[in-house]
Amino acid sequence: MTTTTDDLPLAADFAPAAYDDWRKLVDGVLKGAPFEKLLGKTYDGLKIDPIYRRATNLSPIAGRAAAAPWQILQRVDHPDAAQANAQALQDLENGATGLEFEFAGGPGTRGFGLADASKKTLARACGGVHLDAGIMIALNPVLGRENAGETFADMVEARKLDPATLDLHFNYQALSTVAVRGAASAAWADYEKPFGKVVTGLIKRGFKGPFVLADGRPIHDAGGSDVQELAFTLAVALAYLRMLEAAGIDLDAARAGISFRLSADADQFLTMAKFRALRLLWARVEQACGLAPKPIFVNAQTAWRMLTQRDANVNMLRATMATFAAGLGGANAITVLPHTLALGLPDDLARRIARNTQLVLLEESNLAKVSDPAAGSGSIETLTSQLCEAAWTLFQEIEKAGGIFAALEHGLIQNKVAATRTLRETNVAKRRDVLTGASEFPNLHEADFAVLDVSPARPATFGDAKIKFDALAPMRLAEPFEALRDKSDAALKTGGARPKIFLANLGTAADFTARATFAKSFFETGGIEAVDSEGFADATALAAAFKAFGAAMACICSSDKVYAISATEAARALHGAGARHIYLAGRPGDQEAALRAAGIGDFVFAGGDALATLRDAYRRMEQA
Repeated sequence: MTTTTDDLPLAADFAPAAYDDWRKLVDGVLKGAPFEKLLGKTYDGLKIDPIYRRATNLSPIAGRAAAAPWQILQRVDHPDAAQANAQALQDLENGATGLEFEFAGGPGTRGFGLADASKKTLARACGGVHLDAGIMIALNPVLGRENAGETFADMVEARKLDPATLDLHFNYQALSTVAVRGAASAAWADYEKPFGKVVTGLIKRGFKGPFVLADGRPIHDAGGSDVQELAFTLAVALAYLRMLEAAGIDLDAARAGISFRLSADADQFLTMAKFRALRLLWARVEQACGLAPKPIFVNAQTAWRMLTQRDANVNMLRATMATFAAGLGGANAITVLPHTLALGLPDDLARRIARNTQLVLLEESNLAKVSDPAAGSGSIETLTSQLCEAAWTLFQEIEKAGGIFAALEHGLIQNKVAATRTLRETNVAKRRDVLTGASEFPNLHEADFAVLDVSPARPATFGDAKIKFDALAPMRLAEPFEALRDKSDAALKTGGARPKIFLANLGTAADFTARATFAKSFFETGGIEAVDSEGFADATALAAAFKAFGAAMACICSSDKVYAISATEAARALHGAGARHIYLAGRPGDQEAALRAAGIGDFVFAGGDALATLRDAYRRMEQA
């Protein structure tokens, strides 16, 4: 049935809202400023408009089956097989529909995983797990160690299960692994034959796969962009397709042996567009191979780089947004990294929250009931198209370089990722990219988070590496600020107090509150406790209060109007009272020369390099 405004009396009372009407409203707010001021850009330089027209003549992108939920995967990563088994059973009993087995030393383990992939370990970890009960099992074998895939296959046969009935993803990911390690024990041509032999052996034993995983996480983990992640994933998948075909596997069967994985982060719209774009890009590869496109299996994992150690509860919100976006973007399976993973091995509560993040979105919000809800959205469709075009161009560049392995050897991928990472780190340092609880709105008195008492393992390396290149090393965006907070914690532990700064507030509360609030957040993101004060109209009283406080540093906070009258006098008074370094909250403007002459050393303001300023503050304190 078609619904019109005639059927909705309330809607009928309003005139239709057209694009031009919105533009008039926006232009009125801009008051002569150029509309381009509102345009945004992604890290790939893709333009984001503030307003889009509805996209027309576009069909939904084929992903999951209509109204089908995605698989709720839970990581099995406890080093002890018995403990891992207990966690796995609890996960399955409480809503997980699949398990993802991590093994120590793997590229995406985040420091944890089963100690080995021996027959004994896998049997113990899978005790009581009914592999034929319709659950998804994803293995992540570690290159150069025990072949977890073949060992698991042996266990399936020992249990006398029909391999063809199992939802078993072997997830061999040699190319992503060497990219993270920055080394390989042989050239890719030398990997292809034995790798292909393993897959053909599993096919002959009756397993349906998928067998190899085109994993884009190394790019995202290393600070790369959405386009770089898509192009890398596409190039890796094509390398695997060629490998399987060379092993004698029919091209149609070979593509069915490949699954994909992307990172999902808190940027909702870009994440949705990225997952949609991957399906379109791979369909283009299939068409180039003379194949009619078929839906691919796309895994999602919430992003490692967005996790923070500080105010880790905010990670729940980030994971919720990422899961929401990946689910609406058509992911077939989602793994939510528990919110405390950056601190250590998550406990039962953190695992429960990771499960329930997905369960609430599926069972209560019913996100899976609509197939490709972004179809027809002007913004998402435009972003999807832009990502496809830019990723295809980079993919072609990788292919011209000789394929993904050659591109890694020559540093083509790493150089592009490094440039994006540097820009990303700059924006984090300047707090343009906000990390709540880490680079903004810190809580110096937050409680510790519980994690299991398990030490992380070191990533596996190739002892006999014959080929070396720059590694795509994983990172977390909050690490630089967390390092300063760690210094503060160490000072508190050893000396009984954190580094402190006195907020020298001038005038009335109306004058100083905004900038005092900003300054407090600014300094406390680096672990420097900002102690507030009443507003002062008298420089002598200000100096006396500072001296009584006993700090080495002060930050003057007030309005531009008050600064013009009182800032230089206040600075001189603070300097005379023993302040070794004085900051002023706000841009100096035309007064900079006079303010510096009065003793003000630095200015803190939105858009400034907060990280550099905070590091310099510690340097000054250490020299005092």
